[in-house]
Amino acid sequence: MPRPMTMTERIFARHAGREDVSPGDNVWMGVDVLMTHDVCGPGTIGIFKKEFGEDAEPWDKERVVIIPDHYVFTADGKCHRNVQILRDFVAQHNLKYYYDPDFLDTDEGSGFPNPYRDPTQTNYKGVCHKALPEEGHCRPGEVLLGTDSHTCTAGAFGQFATGVGNTDAAFVLGTGKTWMKVPPTMKFTFHGQIPPYLTAKDLILAVIGQIGFAGATYKAMYFHGEGINSLTLEDRMTLTNMAIEAGGKNGICDVDDKTLAYVNARSNRSDWEVVTEDDGAEYCYEHAWDLGTLEPLVAKPHSPDNKDLARNCEDIQLDQAYIGSCTGGKITDMIFAANILHGEQVKIPTFVVPGSTEVHADMLRLNLYGEALDETSTDSKAKTSVYAALENAGCKMGPASCAACLGGPVDTFGRLNEPKLCISTTNRNFPGRMGHKEAGVFLASPLTTAASALTGHVTDPREFVSEPIATGSAGVV
Repeated sequence: MPRPMTMTERIFARHAGREDVSPGDNVWMGVDVLMTHDVCGPGTIGIFKKEFGEDAEPWDKERVVIIPDHYVFTADGKCHRNVQILRDFVAQHNLKYYYDPDFLDTDEGSGFPNPYRDPTQTNYKGVCHKALPEEGHCRPGEVLLGTDSHTCTAGAFGQFATGVGNTDAAFVLGTGKTWMKVPPTMKFTFHGQIPPYLTAKDLILAVIGQIGFAGATYKAMYFHGEGINSLTLEDRMTLTNMAIEAGGKNGICDVDDKTLAYVNARSNRSDWEVVTEDDGAEYCYEHAWDLGTLEPLVAKPHSPDNKDLARNCEDIQLDQAYIGSCTGGKITDMIFAANILHGEQVKIPTFVVPGSTEVHADMLRLNLYGEALDETSTDSKAKTSVYAALENAGCKMGPASCAACLGGPVDTFGRLNEPKLCISTTNRNFPGRMGHKEAGVFLASPLTTAASALTGHVTDPREFVSEPIATGSAGVV
């Protein structure tokens, strides 16, 4: 009889062709999808050509996904060169899934800050971790590898997803296989229902604050319980996204009807199978929280595990707010922020960056309830778009991309070019992460970030929200 296995172990066993696996086993396993982008793609391509040959073909042209997203909206020529390397490789091998920044003029610059006039009329998609599920590349039970540490985001869909280096990616590009050690699993259970003043960002900050930024090093982080089921699918992506901020090999959630509705509507393949946790599976660590007792949190500079209650930090004056990234730039994140900012004015410069062009388009077509705009309504929330609510509140609106989350060139939208204090929905706050090495970044939920933008200091969102914020059909399918 095979041993009871966790979700991650079962995925490893299936992809290694074994009856079972145990933590610490080293296995050869097949890979379902490989993703790379403009930062690591050129290096991966260079190693692939060196080791497999200039004219070598990728192992499967329909399982390689290339998504420029990091350094796109900049006049920096080196960044444009990276995109061109991707274009040349895609053209050479006729790869199917490449999402080109078709507005980019590599000779004259990008047209920063808003090169695409219409987010629905461009092949460009935005941040890879948001674009992957949108374009149908995320499926339960699969193995997804990417040359970006936040590839673990896709674990929200019940799959094993993790970041790898350029050399490993180049090997996968040539063979479709990888050599990997089976991680032990940590189980994090959340009881109750998500209250209106919390989002998954608060949950993951609680986890990281509990175990430390290296507490899950080379471990699978399994998020479980009715509290997780109460989250939107997009909010679960926030949980798994920041598994790496605790050192995790991957984050993973159970598959439910929300997952299946989204994947069935989006997937470009049908040959996938849901994997579940076995009864009796063993964990190397377990901890549980009651969502009814959890309060809004922030991570103070300069580490994601420097946890504190938002209400304990209200004497901290801020210079800037930032709402965006793969962690906090999804459409539901934008709806959360817009509901707090609607009809108000921000007190500090507040930068808004959609996580994808689809999010940008949804911000224009959806109202503050997450439904189609109703111009005839007398309810201002029903007839105001998410985009308009944020723009009218005085936010600076940027195009979909990674933008200042990774710092980038000095002309990057929202970048901290001076030693300022910023509250942000992003995932990392190490020195220099968002630009200036002496800037300080407070990580927070979109609710806490929006509330703080209104007051100019770190603010508990319970001052502005007490009832559940409806997100309607946003991010559902």
